Amino acid sequence: MDLFPAASLAASASCPRVARFLAGEYPFGVRKIIHVDMDAFYASVEQRDNPDLRGRPVIVGWPGARSVVCAASYEARKFGVHSAMPASRAQRLCPQGVFVHPDFERYRAVSKKIREIFERHTALVEPLSLDEAYLDVTQELTGIPTATEAAEVIRREIREETQLTASAGVAPNKFLAKIASDWNKPDGLFVIRPHQVETASRAGQRLQRYDAGQGF
Repeated sequence: MDLFPAASLAASASCPRVARFLAGEYPFGVRKIIHVDMDAFYASVEQRDNPDLRGRPVIVGWPGARSVVCAASYEARKFGVHSAMPASRAQRLCPQGVFVHPDFERYRAVSKKIREIFERHTALVEPLSLDEAYLDVTQELTGIPTATEAAEVIRREIREETQLTASAGVAPNKFLAKIASDWNKPDGLFVIRPHQVETASRAGQRLQRYDAGQGF
């Protein structure tokens, strides 16, 4: 279910610069990394394509004791429903939730469009899943001078061309960019500047330890 085919990444990795990026390195000074994370992606696609679902607690998945939640709209999340939760528990938490069977072909088609938007701005794109990716915009292709501006433009293009929202984090490394993308969700942007890295790294490590211990 990768947004970007593994074969494409393998071919790109033959370029030394791309290979070093994928390895988490960058030889040309301070990097400008954006982590883009689509907001409740599967559920948002369903709400976009079916007006009857808008504003309702949508749970993407199959109901039943052996199923898990693939995604939950923000309306459903208010009741404590989240992805990877057993569907039976989601039903108990949100009895008014609307279960929608996932349509991965449709999600992949939307993801392909999002990738095209990313590639207008950089060839250095590293996927994490269908709905999120890292972008290295240290040498942004359209001439946008800052990563913050690039992130805003990318989010606007996603919204205008797919009618979906994305959150983004901007930082000098991937670890902090991913953390930053969560801080103003949904439909938000958070920037960690180079002089804030040490403080943000400590905060991020504490968040990771808490996340691992609490399992949320």
